[in-house]
Amino acid sequence: MKRISASLAILTVLAGAGPALADSYGAIAYSPSTGALGWSYAHDNRGDAEIVARRNCDSSANDCRIAIWFRNACGAVAVGHRGGWGSGWGYDNREAQRQAIRSCRKQTGSCRVIRWQCSENE
Repeated sequence: MKRISASLAILTVLAGAGPALADSYGAIAYSPSTGALGWSYAHDNRGDAEIVARRNCDSSANDCRIAIWFRNACGAVAVGHRGGWGSGWGYDNREAQRQAIRSCRKQTGSCRVIRWQCSENE
């Protein structure tokens, strides 16, 4: 009887654990010369997220580059009025935007967020 109770207790604990959540990646590509953007979300790995973000950036902008990639988080890109820009990430979109603006302000004056995206679409 004790053996059956112990087995049931172990099965109950294991059943409650549930499956582990897979990582989710996203990225934002940015062209400083044209301002073009491309982004991606819900990818299984960083490489795929970056490829899709670059592909989604304007094809005529030959300087599209990955501004930020993120895993189980959010990323943002901010631009300044004098051409500078910055990017940042956070566990929510507000923190990502704050970090992007902080990064941008290191290069130029007033900055504004032009794109944010989370690894899972919000």
